[in-house]
Amino acid sequence: MGVYAITGASSGIGAKTKELLEQEGHRVINIDLKGGDICVNLATEEGRTDAVNKLHELCPDGLDGMICNAGVSGACGNLALIISLNYFGTVAVAKGVYDLLEKKHGSCVVTASNTISQGAGRMDIADLLNNIGDEKRVLELIGSLDSSNLSVGNSMYVSTKYALARWVRRVSASWAANGVRINAIAPGNVNTAMTATMSTSAKMALNALPIPTKFGMETLMDASEIAEAMIFLVSPRAGGINGNVMFVDGGTDALLNSEKVY
Repeated sequence: MGVYAITGASSGIGAKTKELLEQEGHRVINIDLKGGDICVNLATEEGRTDAVNKLHELCPDGLDGMICNAGVSGACGNLALIISLNYFGTVAVAKGVYDLLEKKHGSCVVTASNTISQGAGRMDIADLLNNIGDEKRVLELIGSLDSSNLSVGNSMYVSTKYALARWVRRVSASWAANGVRINAIAPGNVNTAMTATMSTSAKMALNALPIPTKFGMETLMDASEIAEAMIFLVSPRAGGINGNVMFVDGGTDALLNSEKVY
């Protein structure tokens, strides 16, 4: 059986992924702010370093898979947290355990979002994240934005997820050349604790966005639908898949962007 690590596995999609992997007999290490095997704040440099160091202590023989799932929504009200956790925290952990994945020819899966194709992100922010990569500078630049404005928060969220998907694409060839696959998954709207606490108007907006596989039902996707796809991508069964951004949204992206094939 394999050894896997997941960020953000105390709840939601991460928790379901951990549960299913453990049912298959794998060892799973949860990295989260609370309730984890490794409790750290991945929005900080210290937390990321601590997480990576502890993984090296716990897994000296390497990792079969790393699932970078931790993140916050655009409705969290903290733009700095969205930038630092969603993008910089994810990239730092993935890079930090690359050598552990290389030891076992393992793979990495990063959680993006199907919103990356819907035009709500700010490409200037995504470009800064990908091309400059200076966390302090980016945080300074967004400091003047209105954190109480939900549309601003959502745009920052989409920007971080777009930048993550693009980062995965950029590094995938060089990682694979050394035996490490990396892919991104782009979930649609999922029934989790995060969506359960949304306002009535926000929930109505979610339900207004059709999910073809849920046609006729006012319901969101189940966390297990995303978890199963993550487990496939991180497993040897997906050995030929690398640098892919897989939309797992019940067909929403295909409905909205039916003419796009690449």
